[in-house]
Amino acid sequence: MSLVGKKFPNVTVDAMSEMGDDLRINIFEEATTNQQKIVLFWYPKDFTYVCPTELHAFQEALGEFEKRNTKVIGASCDTNEVHFAWLNVSKDNGGIEGVTYPILADTHRQLANLLGIVDQDFEYNEEGEEVFTGSNVTYRATYLIDETGKIFHEAVNDMPLGRNVNEFLRLIDAYTHVQKHGEVCPANWEEGKEAMKANSTSTAEYLAKN
Repeated sequence: MSLVGKKFPNVTVDAMSEMGDDLRINIFEEATTNQQKIVLFWYPKDFTYVCPTELHAFQEALGEFEKRNTKVIGASCDTNEVHFAWLNVSKDNGGIEGVTYPILADTHRQLANLLGIVDQDFEYNEEGEEVFTGSNVTYRATYLIDETGKIFHEAVNDMPLGRNVNEFLRLIDAYTHVQKHGEVCPANWEEGKEAMKANSTSTAEYLAKN
């Protein structure tokens, strides 16, 4: 079930800072108290393959998110100790050394289960017994949260599929445009391009020109 348009769960979770400090982070409070947008991205597991490419991609774009008053937060179900170990492995060796944004350690899967993003599949064997076939790690889920704590975008990728970080920047730009101007953003809209009024006349005019 989609969570778009709903408030993000008001739950506090363990996390780790770039310095290895243990933190407690509540995403809803981070957004509403600090009046900022949040991009929260979940990845399946530390010390894996696609995951470090994504963490470094978000790090490389960190300045662009900050320009948009948006905080980046990573998340998995690993412990803070495992996060710290991975942060101390160099990029050349498949690690995430140099990542500076906080990473949630939802070890008990409290938040991940609320979001419904844990791979917990079951199937039945020949005896009719339920057999666990999932991995018990999260999918590559991404949430964009506004200053009121509302989720305005969510996306869930299967494990092998890495994300396009630039698309989240585009979506933040589009949502900010809607907030500021009350217009709607057509397909493939980017900052600086023409938007539309939310009526049929404006849509017809836009399609005629494009």
